Amino acid sequence: MTSTDLLSLPYRPCVGIMLLNHENKVWIGRRIPKWEGDGKNSLWQMPQGGIDEGEEPAIAALRELKEETGTANAKIIYESQHWYSYDLPRHALINTALKGKYRGQTQRWFLMRFTGSDDEFTLAPPDGELPEFDDWKWVDLSKLCDLVVPFKRDVYTQVVREFEPIIERL
Repeated sequence: MTSTDLLSLPYRPCVGIMLLNHENKVWIGRRIPKWEGDGKNSLWQMPQGGIDEGEEPAIAALRELKEETGTANAKIIYESQHWYSYDLPRHALINTALKGKYRGQTQRWFLMRFTGSDDEFTLAPPDGELPEFDDWKWVDLSKLCDLVVPFKRDVYTQVVREFEPIIERL
């Protein structure tokens, strides 16, 4: 696939979730690698996933949170004002990331407050699908962007910039 071919692919519509606990720490999961060279040690990310056809982004965000973390105990505080996009690395596209149909993802982000207890988190989806994560932790907002895979860092930086003033008022 040539660079021109890659650029002609669309972005997959998705949602992302910044889940905060009562200390305003952010939930991140360690992604299970999906392709060779997939970020090596920087596989941490916030929950995210695709929007089903006809589904509203807020509904998709709550569904993805449940699917990826095992909990539905969260309330939406804020929805990003923008869609944020990133391109997958070329080697990932060649190796069938997103089934080779998309060049990357465009995401609507949601800031949510976790209202449950940590023992609710389970990383094994109930429907028998493969889990997205093999570990999780709460991190300070200031450390978040340093932990994610490099090709997502710009989006995370923009989301943090948008959400930080809201978090400071909580």
